[in-house]
Amino acid sequence: MNRLLLLFFLFIAVPGFAQRTMPLYPAQIPNAKDVSDEETRKANREVDSLAFKVSRPTISVFLAPANNGTPGPAVIIFPGGGYGTLLIKREGSDVARAFNKLGIHAFVVKYRLPSERTMIDQSIGPLQDAQQAIKMVREMSTEWQVDPTKIGVMGFSAGGHLASTVGTHFGKMYIPNSSNTSLRPDFMLLINPVISFTDSIGHIGSRENLLGKNPSAEQIRLFSNEYQINHSTPPAFLVHAGTDVVVQVANSLSFYQKLRENQVDGALHIYSKGEHGFLTYPSFEEWFGRCVHWMRQMKFSQ
Repeated sequence: MNRLLLLFFLFIAVPGFAQRTMPLYPAQIPNAKDVSDEETRKANREVDSLAFKVSRPTISVFLAPANNGTPGPAVIIFPGGGYGTLLIKREGSDVARAFNKLGIHAFVVKYRLPSERTMIDQSIGPLQDAQQAIKMVREMSTEWQVDPTKIGVMGFSAGGHLASTVGTHFGKMYIPNSSNTSLRPDFMLLINPVISFTDSIGHIGSRENLLGKNPSAEQIRLFSNEYQINHSTPPAFLVHAGTDVVVQVANSLSFYQKLRENQVDGALHIYSKGEHGFLTYPSFEEWFGRCVHWMRQMKFSQ
């Protein structure tokens, strides 16, 4: 029944360039309070489009041209914004279309932003949406011609925290999953990511938005994803600027080091110059090209 509902939503979704947008959940949103939708959008000169107060999560489907019926890889994208907003174009649809040009399917998740007003437990809302996105793409892999063994996640800044969270917390199901579909992504692409919530290197703004102003030591460690890596963690590619003054490069360094300690394949590229979000340097073609090269090297893409 759920699959029929998903196909229905896909059919009626708003058309676009190889794109459809649909509700992330076919029925009730888990962990949600029955409140009005207050989502707003705002234009921004630097990043084009911002979404605030998101409480109705969606997934936008960007399918690459069919390759003679051969299933292809897919990347599920989580935009950044400090868990307070979402950069849904620059770190969402623009990147999805770039993947499509290379024959890679892409899915952009407009995940819920943490809020006591809209969620019973705001700390797990984004993670639930990330798990649901993986579940949906894997269960719809035949219809969308996706290779279910090559489904990765990509996240920017706080979206990188969400991508690394779903990549290290897949052992616990935060959503209904009666079919026991695997919620483990096959790889992670982490772009100037928030990894840690520790006082020393963590991004405190993202931490406060997700966990509140007075999180417990246990919560901080649980969502400091460098501590959640084990031998089952999927391989990861990380890219960061050493001069990032918003999210310290130590976030990527610590994650990469823990990957090595647990014998998990990983790659890390640090630019000597550049700002958070790579607004001017390095160019999109430069850092994105390195992501795609790594995917090919790891046999996740042709």
